[in-house]
Amino acid sequence: MSKLISISISIIILMQSFGIQINDISQIDEFIEHAQFHNEEYGDNIIVFIAKHYGELKAEHAQDHQEEKEEHEELPFQQQSQLTSITAIVFNTQRSELKLLEPLEYKKHNFFYQAPSSSLHCDGLFQPPKF
Repeated sequence: MSKLISISISIIILMQSFGIQINDISQIDEFIEHAQFHNEEYGDNIIVFIAKHYGELKAEHAQDHQEEKEEHEELPFQQQSQLTSITAIVFNTQRSELKLLEPLEYKKHNFFYQAPSSSLHCDGLFQPPKF
C-alpha cells in the first residue's frame, strides 16, 4: 500500500513539474479528435500536428485557420504559466576567530544581612524572656 501511495505522489509531482494539470488530462480526447481531423483534412502526421499547435508553426497555423480557433482553445496544454525563482547567496567576508572564554568572577552578593535599626529592638521589648 505504501508503494502505491509513493508511486502516486511521484506521478503527481512529475506531472506538476511538466505543467500538466487535471483539466489537461480531461482534454486529451479533444487532442486526439483534432489530430485525427488534421490527418484526414491536411494529411498531417502527429509531429506536424504538434508543431502546428504547440511549436514553431503555431502562429502561422492560427493565422491561416481562424475557423478552428474555438477548437484550438479546447486543446490541452494551452495555459500560460511562469515560475520565477530567486536565489540569494550571501558570502561572509568577515573572519571571526574563536576566542577562549574567560570565566567571570561574580563579586556581587545577592543576599546580605542588615542589622536591625529599630528603636524597639534597642529598648529590649522584643527580647526573649529571662528567668
